[in-house]
Amino acid sequence: MTSRPATHSPLRPVPWYAALGQRIATLWVVKMFGTTLGISGFFFVYFWVMHNPLWEPTVMPLTPLDHWVGVNDDAMLLYGSLWFYISLAPAFAKDKAELWACACDAALMATVGLLVFCLFPTVVPAFAVDWSQYPALQFLKTADAGGNAFPSLHVAFAVLTAVLLARQLRSVGAPAWVRTLNLLWALGIVYSTLATRQHVLLDVLGGTLLAGVVSWAGNTRDWLVWTEA
Repeated sequence: MTSRPATHSPLRPVPWYAALGQRIATLWVVKMFGTTLGISGFFFVYFWVMHNPLWEPTVMPLTPLDHWVGVNDDAMLLYGSLWFYISLAPAFAKDKAELWACACDAALMATVGLLVFCLFPTVVPAFAVDWSQYPALQFLKTADAGGNAFPSLHVAFAVLTAVLLARQLRSVGAPAWVRTLNLLWALGIVYSTLATRQHVLLDVLGGTLLAGVVSWAGNTRDWLVWTEA
């Protein structure tokens, strides 16, 4: 009687949502405290720089698109969602190296942006808007006077996060609708910076350029580390 050769069933691939769950559970305490401290520290320096300009801030000029995009009180929800959105990239980091890379990219972008705010302080124009008609935006205008306009770090962080999340979602095999949702969320945040009148188009373009340069620098750094390994 001949025995059958042992067979091994192939390992089933981990579903994309389960893979993201595993990533979130990795170093979750470090991620939670690191993200909280990072955002808190950024806000402290951001508002100090805004309220202590070295000289009179330059008023950013308007473009036709700035007049075309209307004020939207509901855009406040998208605008505020940035701070949850940017926490996703470090939360989805698969290991310490990827988490460190996310932190370095964010720190570099914040440092460059804050240096520009110090050396070239800017502010959005005084829009002819009755903010009492927009309760959510009136609160925002009270807390953030529209300084530190160029480049828009709101846009920069949204764009950089979209790039990082796109890479992470591809790596776990997330479906197209999830990757599209990531892109739409980032675009919604960019739109909200105009609809809340916190930024003008030139600020948006500056933030996008800053995020692009930082993303390129991060990819170059990762490639050099991989080739040296």
